[in-house]
Amino acid sequence: MDKYVSWMAGLRILSGSVEILAALLMLRLGRVDRALAVNSALALVGPTVLILTTTIGLSGMARELSPGKLAWVFIGVACLLFGILKK
Repeated sequence: MDKYVSWMAGLRILSGSVEILAALLMLRLGRVDRALAVNSALALVGPTVLILTTTIGLSGMARELSPGKLAWVFIGVACLLFGILKK
């Protein structure tokens, strides 16, 4: 298995585990205000994992892509992040 795929999958497993632990914490806290605070903290996890996994994947493919195609990928990722993080 490719080391880049292993790192990407590992980050996604870690991210999913954090989400599950947050859900269990919300149930344990049992109050809407506290659950909302936990949920707000999770807002940082998703985009961070997206950026990290994309960076790892692109570094694994950088040798295979032409500079033009690599630029299009970066433009696409920038559009995704703009759409996700735009308030």
